[in-house]
Order: sequence, then structure tokens, then C-alpha cells
Amino acid sequence: MSQERPPTASEPHSGAKPPWIRVRLTDTPALRETRQLMRRLRLGTVCEEAACPNLNECWSRRHATVMVLGAVCTRACAFCNVATGRPDAVDPEEPERLGRAIAELALRHVVVTSVDRDDLPDGGAAHFVACIDAIRAAAPSTTIEILTPDFRHKPGAIETVAAARPDVYNHNVETVPRLYRSIRPGASYEHSIALLERVKRTAPGTFTKSGLMVGFGESSEEVLGVMDDLRAANVDFLTIGQYLRPTPSHAEVVRYLDPTEFEAFREAALARGFLLASASPFTRSSYHADEDFERLRAARAAAS
Repeated sequence: MSQERPPTASEPHSGAKPPWIRVRLTDTPALRETRQLMRRLRLGTVCEEAACPNLNECWSRRHATVMVLGAVCTRACAFCNVATGRPDAVDPEEPERLGRAIAELALRHVVVTSVDRDDLPDGGAAHFVACIDAIRAAAPSTTIEILTPDFRHKPGAIETVAAARPDVYNHNVETVPRLYRSIRPGASYEHSIALLERVKRTAPGTFTKSGLMVGFGESSEEVLGVMDDLRAANVDFLTIGQYLRPTPSHAEVVRYLDPTEFEAFREAALARGFLLASASPFTRSSYHADEDFERLRAARAAAS
């Protein structure tokens, strides 16, 4: 199979999920402990709000992606299960509670994300910095990955967060440029690419990461084009996963990609110079993020 030309799109699916799209449900003491801790410290998780298919596996490993700045988003992307509306006021005590949770879970790596907060003058940038500072104070050995919104029309916000030097700065492009108007209204593909480039310019030592979902009807050539744009912005790590429709009111799945197609995309990404690439039906931004961070460090060391 060629690294440069993953398989072309197949015909639209019939509606039934293929056999490789199966979520394994578990109920473990670690999962229950993670849930109880999040409830006790009043912390939200994107795992729950976005109906992530990997929740059971990750929480059983005591890994949760914390979602700060509330559970209500100011945008309405066609793929996302997070509620849209008027957000609550920012909770100034949230960073301290977050730091305590990370310390109690004894995490070696944590992922912090948020809803879009277009209502805030800085889009929530200062809150991200407060969260980074609180984690470092409470759990200094924990490495920090942030997954931010685009901070569009918020001057200086990107640089403010990048200057806090998270270990990984992730911002997902989500889909190919042609589909932005229908899948990610209110966002700009060009702005997202520029964001990642500005992060690397502000904090050259920070790993940058981005991801997209497939199955919206994009072509393989369009996915390869996104890879080229991300590499031009010096992005280090790429994730590609299958879009799964959370409810009938969200965008339809045009097709389910075969696992061999994901592997071909992974090979194509590595051939383009990404330090790391993860591609599979269930790949998500923070899936196995702790292990991937160690691989990133090893890949950078080997390349230097």
C-alpha cells in the first residue's frame, strides 16, 4: 500500500456500523474512583460531555480529560455533543480544584480542554494559564497537555497561553477546509493553521499537536493536503479518528473507513515528517495521551 496515496473513498455506508466499530464497556473500581473524584471536586470532563467512546477504558486507567470553563459552548459545531448556549460565569476556584484532582490521581500526564468561550474578552486564555500554574504547584512532576479552542478574534490570547509553556499544545483542525462551513461553522481553517504556527513560534520547545476526524465525505487527497498544511506549520503530532455521530441531530456519517485506511494515513503522516502519528477508528485527541507524550519525547531525542 502506498504511503502517499491511501485508499480512495468507498461508497457511502448503509447505516449499520461495521464490525470494527464496537465499544467495549467495563466497570472497574478505578473507573468508579475517577468518576467520584470528578464529582467531589466539581470538575467537568470532555469524556462525558462529548460522549467519547473511550470513556470506560480511559477512566479505568484513571485518565480523564478535564474540561474547564463550564459545560456550555458558545458555538454549535455539527459533530460535537457539547451543549450550546449561554455559558455560566467563570469559576475562579476551578484551577485550584483541578490541581488537587491531578495530585490525588497521581497522574504523570494530564489533558486540559475547554468549550469555546467567545463571550470572554480573552476567550478564556487567562483561565488556561491559571490551570497550568495550579497543576504545576500541586503536581510538579505531571506533564501538561492543553487542547484549546481557536481564540478567534481574541488578540494576544494564543501567545498568552503558549507563553505558559505547556508540554503539549493541541488544537484540532477537525476536518478538511472544504467542509468547514457545514461541519465547523464559526471557525476558520486558515486561522487554526496559523494558531499552531504561532504557538511554535512563541514556544519552540512546546510540542504542537492537531487532529481531524474522517467520515464526513472528505477525500483521501484532502486529508493529505491537511497533513501538508500542518507540517508547514511545524506541527509535531497528528491524530486521525473516525467520526461517530453522537445523535440524529448531528452531521451524518458518510462512511466508515477501514482500519487499513487509517494505517495508510499514519504511514503517510510519518513520511511527511511528523514526529508521531496516531490513526485508528477510535483515535481521539487525548486517547493514550500519556503514552504518546513519552513517544514524542523519544522521537525528538532520536531526531536531534
